[in-house]
Amino acid sequence: MGSAPPVFIGPAEVERLLPRASMLLPGLEAALRDFSAGGVVQPLRAVLPVRPHGGYLGVMPAYSAAEDALSTKLVTFYERRGDSAPSHRATVLLLDPASGALRAVLDGTVITAKRTAAVSAIATKLFMPRSAEVLCILGAGVQARSHYEIFTELFPFTEVRVWNRTEENAVKLASSVSGAVRVCATAQEAVVGADVIVTVTMATTPILFGEWVKPGAHINAVGASRPDWRELDDVLMKSSVLVVDSREAALAESGDVILSGAEIFAELGEVLEGTKPALPDKTTVFKSLGMAVEDTVAAKFVYDAWSAGN
Repeated sequence: MGSAPPVFIGPAEVERLLPRASMLLPGLEAALRDFSAGGVVQPLRAVLPVRPHGGYLGVMPAYSAAEDALSTKLVTFYERRGDSAPSHRATVLLLDPASGALRAVLDGTVITAKRTAAVSAIATKLFMPRSAEVLCILGAGVQARSHYEIFTELFPFTEVRVWNRTEENAVKLASSVSGAVRVCATAQEAVVGADVIVTVTMATTPILFGEWVKPGAHINAVGASRPDWRELDDVLMKSSVLVVDSREAALAESGDVILSGAEIFAELGEVLEGTKPALPDKTTVFKSLGMAVEDTVAAKFVYDAWSAGN
C-alpha cells in the first residue's frame, strides 16, 4: 500500500461516487459524536491571508481513530471577486494512517459542498419545527445548490425561497434545479414566515435579522467563516439557542459568535449523543464552520467506493 502511487479522483469522479450528500449522513453523525467525545485529533484550521488578492488559504488536518482515517484539506476562499470564478476551491489529501503514505488526491470542492450540506441536514433533523413547510436559502452559489438538493430530498417542504444579492444568480439556480423555487427580491421577503433558513453567502456584515425570523424557526448559518465576518445580527444570535460544530473553532473563527457575545448551548455532536437536548420548539441557530474530520470521513467514503470498483 505504501509503495503504490497515489490516485487522483477529480470532481466528475467524486460526483459519480458520491451522487447524493445523504450517503454521508451515517458517517458524519458518527464523526460529530466522536469529535465531541474527544475521539478525533483535529487542530484549529490554520488560515494564511493572501492579501494582494483578497484571498485565504486554509489547512485542515484530522485523524479519526474510529475510522482509522487521516487526511488534510487545502481550501482557498476569495472575497469580492469581480469575475464568475468560484469563491472556494479545495483539495483533500487522504493518507495511510499506518505508514503516512499518500493514498489519494481528491477534488475537495464537491466533497466540501456535500459534507457541509449533509451536516446542515443533520442539524435540521434535530432542530426544525415539527410541521416545517417553508425553506429559505440566502445565497445562490455551490453551497446553496448542495443544500437545496439534500433538503428537498430529506424534508417535505411545500415552498422553497431563494434570495441572492445578484438576482440573476438566484434566477439561474432556480431554473436549474428539479423543483419549484420562488426567487425573492429581498432577503426579508425570503425569510419572513420561513421554518428553516440556510445562509450560504460571502457576506461580511449581517444579512439576516432577528426581527424577520419566525419564532421556533431553525437557521443553518454556513457563511461568515472569519472572526470579523457576520451573516446574522445580534438580536438573532442572542435570542436563539446556539449550537456549533466545534466550540473551540466557533470562539476563534466565527464573527457571528465572537462579535455578538452569544452563549453556546451545545456542540452538534453532544445533541446527537443525547448529552444535550434538541429543543425543537425553540428558535435555533446551527453555526457551521466546517470541520476537517468531516472532510476525512467524506474522502474515505469516496476512496473506498473508488477502491471497490477498481
